[in-house]
Amino acid sequence: MATKPAKASAEKSADAIALLSADHKAVKALFNEFEKLIARKDADEEKAAVVRMICDALSIHAQVEEEIFYPAVRSAIADDDLLDEAEVEHATARDLIAQLREMSPGDDLYDAKVTVLSEYIDHHVNEEEGELFPKARAADLDTTVLGAQMAKRKEELKSDAEIDGSEFPPPRRKTANGSGRAAAK
Repeated sequence: MATKPAKASAEKSADAIALLSADHKAVKALFNEFEKLIARKDADEEKAAVVRMICDALSIHAQVEEEIFYPAVRSAIADDDLLDEAEVEHATARDLIAQLREMSPGDDLYDAKVTVLSEYIDHHVNEEEGELFPKARAADLDTTVLGAQMAKRKEELKSDAEIDGSEFPPPRRKTANGSGRAAAK
């Protein structure tokens, strides 16, 4: 278990919770991008690209949580039920992700499965950010050390999966009105 050091580390690393929260925001942006594409009849290629990014991002995020964050938090807090539920939620999300990886935008239930995955992830994120993260912050964890481990593992997984680092979080581009939106490949 990583514990809080007596002195702050000189090493500049992402805080574990900040890293996970940034992933949550990036995936939410991708789901919002998909939602905009649903109404367009000519957007199958873009929808497929966005869903591929969602699936890749969620898969890597879940694996990093399960390998590094959850075990550290489990050993530091007394709430096995919360962590057990998070792991079950991951398993269900993995099932939907596997189904989506085998589908195409024109398939029956494709949009519905992406929508259900989005709703499911919203629920999961709300529990993590509302319950798990505050408990982790209050525990005797060095979230900076955990963040460094998680960032390194995330990069390894992206490399192993041959995922372009620019895809997750999604790249932002300026639109005519000046707002950013996720670019689809």
